Amino acid sequence: MSDIRPLRIVSIAHPAVSSEAGRLRYPFLAAKRDVELHLVLPAIWKEFGRTIVAAPPDETEFSVHVLPILLPQAGPMNWYLHFYPALRRLLRRIDPDVIHLWEEPWSIVALQAELFRGRAGLVLEVDQNILKRLPPPFEAIRKYVLGRTDHVLSRSPDATMVVRARGYAGPVTPIGYGVDIETFTSGSSPAAFCSNALRIGYVGRLIEEKGLDEALDAMALSGAPVSLAIMGEGPYEAKLRERAAALGLGERVTFRGWGQPADVADFIRRCDALVLLTRTTNAVREQFGRVIIEAQACGVPVIGSSCGAIPDVVGDGGWIVPERDAKALRELLDKIAGNAALIRAKGLAARENVRARFTYEAVATALLTACKAAADAKLSLSA
Repeated sequence: MSDIRPLRIVSIAHPAVSSEAGRLRYPFLAAKRDVELHLVLPAIWKEFGRTIVAAPPDETEFSVHVLPILLPQAGPMNWYLHFYPALRRLLRRIDPDVIHLWEEPWSIVALQAELFRGRAGLVLEVDQNILKRLPPPFEAIRKYVLGRTDHVLSRSPDATMVVRARGYAGPVTPIGYGVDIETFTSGSSPAAFCSNALRIGYVGRLIEEKGLDEALDAMALSGAPVSLAIMGEGPYEAKLRERAAALGLGERVTFRGWGQPADVADFIRRCDALVLLTRTTNAVREQFGRVIIEAQACGVPVIGSSCGAIPDVVGDGGWIVPERDAKALRELLDKIAGNAALIRAKGLAARENVRARFTYEAVATALLTACKAAADAKLSLSA
């Protein structure tokens, strides 16, 4: 076995600019037997009004290539115009067996990878779950890239439907996000269930599409003593404060800004349940809901809407209510308030859901499965 060359993988991933989330999957992939891993990420990334500077690479198990990008934020598709001027030279030097792209197939980076791939197999990891025609040149890029992709890693059945509808006919492997179970853990004490009071929480952007209006309306309708703690920032905060006050909930709703991952985990552990009530619009359908698995890893069950991937990700570790249905949410809150045994049982199921599906080890296994299949497919074609 020592004479067998390791599978040489180049992963190009703008989410890996952050060492707190997007990069945490890679040590698990690099630790797989017979893998030589190279990670390519942008030196600077702009997203949701923030500018993120790549954390200095301190990994020893694999190589991290921090490269400058051009057009980091431009045009109707925002960051999908960015590209790496030095990518062709780097790929020639590394000579990978497989290129893994944590990018959408219409991105300029995906086009770069296809044009410069050489003998490498191409694996795409996709999130987009709304089928719509893209403006030029993105639709043409998507068709070109998908027609030449060897394997797709899909975040949800809806994401698979989108690539199939746009011409991809090859194999698909499901892949979730991973959660840092050392940070997001239940700790030494159970969730903050106390008497008949029910403390629900929300972590995320404060925008209308996240459905927090339903949470407030349900609280106002409910006869149970329910409080809501909100962690996050966004343009909808002022309207949420106004609505809470108008409904007489001012003392039962609290707001705080963003925190570090450890702060988020501590915030979640103080809740009996987390809510993610995203509403489907022409532009929004929940692609995954990473906060779901962060809460579940802490042993906190999730109340989710029926939007997009939420029901599949929640699994048995929580409850699902219809979108935009404050009455159904109120009925659920009345049911679980005061039911400590039900909340604890759902919390245990939530932790098991993460252990079985959403650890970084599970993500790395899905990645390696797809990369090996893509490399084997290229070898069989050249034989």
